[in-house]
Amino acid sequence: MKLKVSRKAHFNAAHRLYKKQWDDAKNLEVFGKCSNPNFHGHNYELIVSVTGEVDPETGFVIDLKVLKQLVQREIEEHLDHKNLNIEVEEFKHLNPTVENIAVVIYNRLKPHLKDFELEIVLYETPRNFVTYKG
Repeated sequence: MKLKVSRKAHFNAAHRLYKKQWDDAKNLEVFGKCSNPNFHGHNYELIVSVTGEVDPETGFVIDLKVLKQLVQREIEEHLDHKNLNIEVEEFKHLNPTVENIAVVIYNRLKPHLKDFELEIVLYETPRNFVTYKG
């Protein structure tokens, strides 16, 4: 029997959406106020879901304590209260859009969850979110 289990997490981060090759006017046209040279921040809400078979002995798909620790170590400690453009290696040359952030999160978690289907839902605002399944 396959089930999906999920863990919700939260982190705060600052970023600036822009392309270095473009001037400020073009960045403003494409990214709007999100291209502010002084950066801006979000309170991100993250839902990490794993789908797999229920272990007949434990009754778990995955021990949620293990998933909690993995998300804390690989995502919250890595991204929380950081300026993504400046302090997070993955975004030094990658525009930190919500789409790209979700893919980075997936790529950080997937090696630890090889036996499961992984789904990332990342809310940048209460109304703007993405879903990534790899």
